[in-house]
Amino acid sequence: MSLDTVHNLWEYLLTNLGFKIIKILLIIIFFFIIRSISKKAVEVSFKKYQEKKENEAARIHTIKKMVTSIVSYVLGFIMIVMLFTILGLPISSLLAGAGIVGLAIGFGAQGLVSDIVTGFFILLEKQMDVGEVVDISGYSGVVEDIGLRTTQLRGFDGSLHFIPNRNIVDVNNHSRGNMQALVDISISYNENIDKAISVIRDVCQQFSIENSHIVEGPDVIGVQAFNSSDIVLRVIAQTKNGEQLGVERELKKAIKEAFDENNIESPFAHFVLFQKQEEA
Repeated sequence: MSLDTVHNLWEYLLTNLGFKIIKILLIIIFFFIIRSISKKAVEVSFKKYQEKKENEAARIHTIKKMVTSIVSYVLGFIMIVMLFTILGLPISSLLAGAGIVGLAIGFGAQGLVSDIVTGFFILLEKQMDVGEVVDISGYSGVVEDIGLRTTQLRGFDGSLHFIPNRNIVDVNNHSRGNMQALVDISISYNENIDKAISVIRDVCQQFSIENSHIVEGPDVIGVQAFNSSDIVLRVIAQTKNGEQLGVERELKKAIKEAFDENNIESPFAHFVLFQKQEEA
């Protein structure tokens, strides 16, 4: 082989390889630009819809994240097809590879399919939305993201839990509708039950006026239990979502202060001591 032939071959390879590298780089850059534009378009579209449907803001935010993930996957697949074309590889190789992947999913990765299907049903059935407080798979916290494969739950201790969708069997949603505040108040057996109930009712009446988080009540249910050292009176109220714990704390404080003003004794444990006397 002559020197000119080798030179021409080398120049041909460099020229074609250089063009392919440039094309690959352009496609990658183009992919990131289009993905960024797509995300922005999805964001703007859902923002306009969210302004019209303010009562469904959490659900719209959840669907937006799901759509963004799907768009990213589709664009990624298109980029791979274009790269195959530039490299001169037949698309049939990619499809064959996809068939192998599908076969692998069928035999060894059914969990992935289960995650995706379960994720769609979670959205369709409106079981939970981003920003809601739920209990799932033994964890409690605020939903941060519902993806195609996992749901992200921020625990109350700050931990971020990644829960596979297929493991989500039972969902306890604490962010739907009004919540119930429940307060049990103990009084001594020496106290008059009717007097104590009357004082609590006065507190509840005033409390319902002053507290904006109360939806209904508070109401005195009556005697809940007779314990060894106290009588338990129960009070319940309907509150705005997420405000039940604060209402319970404030109501307990108000009732305790009213008991002190009316000299109603708080219970304390009673012990009976038996002493054995030795015979002289």
